[in-house]
Amino acid sequence: MRVVIAEDNVLLSTGLELLLTSKDIEVAAVVPDAGALMDAVTEHRPDLVIADVRLPPSFRDEGIRAAVALRRADPALPILVLSQYVERIYARELLAHGSGGVGYLLKDRVSRVSQFVEDVRRVAAGGTVMDPEVITQLMAGRGHGLDSLTGREREVLSWMAQGLSNTEIGERLTITDNAVHKHIGSIFAKLGLTVSDGGHRRVLAVLTFLDDQ
Repeated sequence: MRVVIAEDNVLLSTGLELLLTSKDIEVAAVVPDAGALMDAVTEHRPDLVIADVRLPPSFRDEGIRAAVALRRADPALPILVLSQYVERIYARELLAHGSGGVGYLLKDRVSRVSQFVEDVRRVAAGGTVMDPEVITQLMAGRGHGLDSLTGREREVLSWMAQGLSNTEIGERLTITDNAVHKHIGSIFAKLGLTVSDGGHRRVLAVLTFLDDQ
């Protein structure tokens, strides 16, 4: 796997490079800004891009805008964005372009090495990874259909929004695939969402619902 990293914080970018290299993941380039990121992707054709949401010069949304532009140019390019804080609009904006291979994590997740590397590999393989804190904040205080969900359905919904498959959800909750399927059917019915087996589309539907209430 070949990765390009866009991160202006030298300590974090160096740490990411060392971490990934130690796990036999090639880091093709480490760049400090959005312009250099676009050039690096063109030059190296990476299997995954890891980008900070906020990059120079304004440190507002250069990273996410570059990520969205890259996805528009190549919807199959897996991208994992890192953010210091939960910024809800960016999660859905990135998911809106492409068919998978998307991640949105808070930077403190990097310190959880095993899970972070697993997330990196999941996104590179075309999966979707959402930070649990993003999901928690999206669900907090939401009414409407969420009020009708059982405690177990809320658990399943949270794992769904993080991009886990039915089997993975079942493993975490120690229930069968069939039970997970039934819970998801109930959730989608209560939330008025169209049932889809596509993991990425399922995540996008859930996030759209949570963010629009």
